[in-house]
Amino acid sequence: MTTPNFHNAVVTGACGGLGQALARELIGTGARVALVGLQRPALDALAARAPERCAVYQPDVSDAAAMQAMAADWMGRFGAPDIVIANAGVAGGFDTAQASDLAVMRRMLEINLLGVATTFQPFLEPMRRSGQRGALVGVASVAGWRGMPGNGAYCASKAGLIAYLQSLRAELRPTALTVHTISPGYLRTALTAGNRFAMPGLLEPDDAGRRLLAGVATGTEHIVLPRRIGWLSRALSLLPARVHDRILLGQPRKPRAGEPGSTDIPGLK
Repeated sequence: MTTPNFHNAVVTGACGGLGQALARELIGTGARVALVGLQRPALDALAARAPERCAVYQPDVSDAAAMQAMAADWMGRFGAPDIVIANAGVAGGFDTAQASDLAVMRRMLEINLLGVATTFQPFLEPMRRSGQRGALVGVASVAGWRGMPGNGAYCASKAGLIAYLQSLRAELRPTALTVHTISPGYLRTALTAGNRFAMPGLLEPDDAGRRLLAGVATGTEHIVLPRRIGWLSRALSLLPARVHDRILLGQPRKPRAGEPGSTDIPGLK
């Protein structure tokens, strides 16, 4: 596995799960790391590992002005990053028949899709002007490859993200910047803790973080974690749509907001 050599990193969603694992790995390799998230105690604990190389920020990733202020402060201290990882995301069940779930969908799109663009935007020109190699990393999901019953908002947000990253990658081909789409399957995180269905290939965040950084370091543009969940998803996609739907309909639904096992979505308290 390639050892990543990143010196200046920005990680959103650094409070737990994959984001926290990525931050720990980057700090451990000696990188300067901007820790972006909403849970101050978790971020402070990470920063304490290397206080001279870390800074803590708590903006809403969908707030462009707040993200621009965060980026300006970070780059004023340490310069343009060589890797920006837009990892912040939320998940939850969705039912179109429920009026209250429309707000859930809006917020999920704001964080999972718009939040990636607002994360990249303030860093893109400074990174491009630096002339150095740099990586923009968006954490999507295999859930973005095909819609799943009861998960329409999350699948839509990740499918949109995959298309956005494809567009950005094409735009930046002439530059030294690369764009990487990460499609995790099931990781053992707070977002999957309430799932009531089988999670094949369940991966620990630390393992996923190491694989992600190694893949980005080698220039891999689309990274599936773990790879076998990608093979399974592609195999299922070969089935007729009616058969595929019937298999998915037989699985328990992801909990909606307020149901047992659901995860809170910021802004919908």
